[in-house]
Amino acid sequence: MTSEAAPRGPSGAGAEPGARVGLAEGVRQSLTLAWRTLVQVRHNPFELSDFSIQPIMFVLLFTYVFGGAIAGSVHDYLTFMLPGMIVMNMLFVTLYVGQGLNTDLTKGVFDRLRSLPIARWAPLAGRIAADQVKQAWSILLVFVVGLILGFRLGSPGPIGMLAAVVLLLVFALAFSWVAVLVGLLAKDAERVQIFGFTALFPLTFVSNVFVPTDTMPGWLQAFVDINPVSILAEACRGLMLGGAVAAPVLKSLAWAVAIAAVFAPLSVWVFKRKL
Repeated sequence: MTSEAAPRGPSGAGAEPGARVGLAEGVRQSLTLAWRTLVQVRHNPFELSDFSIQPIMFVLLFTYVFGGAIAGSVHDYLTFMLPGMIVMNMLFVTLYVGQGLNTDLTKGVFDRLRSLPIARWAPLAGRIAADQVKQAWSILLVFVVGLILGFRLGSPGPIGMLAAVVLLLVFALAFSWVAVLVGLLAKDAERVQIFGFTALFPLTFVSNVFVPTDTMPGWLQAFVDINPVSILAEACRGLMLGGAVAAPVLKSLAWAVAIAAVFAPLSVWVFKRKL
């Protein structure tokens, strides 16, 4: 007795994700999924407050509590610290990519996406694309708070600030793959956040974000000098305030390429195994 296999339509449950999906269509699907992620903020405003209130608190606390003790002047410390604070906040905002991805996995959203004829990489790309919008909002927010407190751009002016934003978004795009990998491997979204406090806090505090490198012990300076957070903060200071630009910018871009080259393929491989 023979039986005919059921036809596998393009939108049926048996459709294989990513089958015969062109690049242009995959980009469109990624943007659709990115919009889905951003619309969630409208329905859950507390998600926006998560990466808006904390950076404002950090800027206020470090400026007025530590500014006088570290730099002798609140204004001088704000000028030094704000570019580094923007870098630090950028790294922590990338964690929301991992948290959102983990939530979608554990709640079965990706099980439903598997039944659709979409590109395999569209869900990951959509998450990361939405993160760039959140990153831009977060950078602008911290910068505006700094302006209100008295921060002023140096000789590069608005063009330097725009270049710093582009550099930050490029680095955020690369570092998002680290958050994606953590989100794929973590058992729940809370563990993604624990990773942030466990790994990112030491990485950002053992850097030149809050204090100059030459105030640290010699053995610690060696690590701080090669820390990508320090290099990116130095590049942003150069672009926003004036000073050395070429070397720290090129090193920051090299770190971004290296991070993406390692974690992007690894994340896609883990993602495929998860599905």
